[in-house]
Amino acid sequence: MADVEKEPEKTIAEDLVVTKYKLAGEIVNKTLKAVIELCVVDASVREICTKGDNLLTEETGKVYKKEKELKKGIAFPTCLSVNNCVCHFSPAKNDADYTLKAGDVVKIDLGAHIDGFIAVAAHTIVVGASADKKISGRQADVILGAYWAVQAALRLLKAGSNNYSITDAVQQISESYKCKPIEGMLSHELKQFKIDGEKTIIQNPSEAQRKEHEKCTFEKHEVYAIDVIVSTGEGVGREKDTKVSIYKKSEENYMLKLKASRALLAEVKTKYGNMPFNIRSFEEETKARMGVVECVAHKMIEPFQVLYEKPAEIVAQFKHTVLLMPNGVNLVTGINFDVENYVSENSIAQPELKELVAQPLGPVKGKGKGKKAASGTAAAVATKVESAPAVETKA
Repeated sequence: MADVEKEPEKTIAEDLVVTKYKLAGEIVNKTLKAVIELCVVDASVREICTKGDNLLTEETGKVYKKEKELKKGIAFPTCLSVNNCVCHFSPAKNDADYTLKAGDVVKIDLGAHIDGFIAVAAHTIVVGASADKKISGRQADVILGAYWAVQAALRLLKAGSNNYSITDAVQQISESYKCKPIEGMLSHELKQFKIDGEKTIIQNPSEAQRKEHEKCTFEKHEVYAIDVIVSTGEGVGREKDTKVSIYKKSEENYMLKLKASRALLAEVKTKYGNMPFNIRSFEEETKARMGVVECVAHKMIEPFQVLYEKPAEIVAQFKHTVLLMPNGVNLVTGINFDVENYVSENSIAQPELKELVAQPLGPVKGKGKGKKAASGTAAAVATKVESAPAVETKA
């Protein structure tokens, strides 16, 4: 009986699992680029998020068609969090929308999965920015701070390293740009059908969080969503009156009393399982809103709160999905970022971190069983993903 209960966990030690992660990553990168194209002056955030979700569904629907039982689709609904909004803004049909303006700093966050193998990404853009309209001032500070912090994090993520080496580097680089990481935000290990694995990397922990947060060591064949969110302000995200639209089923059980709650939970189990979903995707949104109240009250469904910094502040975010392969890290999500379009008076203050982000990122040629590539050789090759190109650092 015991061996029936628990199947062995599938990891990236299997080639097929790696293929599924990469396929989900390609879909995420393609969708991210399409969503960025839609971020123009006077565009509706709700409409862009809806198009992003439709594209994720459409693209995941094109793969593994013959395997009818294989689950696939959205792993994280499309969010566009603008300026001082920290995260999770993706208004439902009856919620207040936001219209994009020139100069808005937009964080795009989304994800897809194939057979429960999750790829997520986030990227920050400025509406109306271009090579001949360079971004400067505090916008440049926060975006470059977040970008270089995530670049350092990706290079520190390796088997045998610990999570606080990343926490500290993200803090130092953010502060070099006179910014702060958003307090208590977590980067999670990803597992099949689980977007919030046990191992985490915390950024800018408070004293209490630092005491409670578990230290951990990274191991080969693990997968992480490296998520860096940085603010020009004090680095504290607060709830306002924006309605939550993204939720996720938990492992809690309770006998729900309301018919609307039971109907909602049944649909969530069938359609989304343990993946986050947007209330907007339900045909009868009002009924779904009624049902979700009881589910949240009994912790059967968890809300993803929409958080904000103070009104005058700006928040930037970059997120990548990374496979820890025996020969180094393999990025499966992330798109190109033009560092040259951003001009800041600040730069990375720590020589060792400056040197770190200048290193190429990617798997090492050959089997590389624990051996480091000789420094200065061409052994470290750039990844196929467009993210983190080995650019000359101006940090």
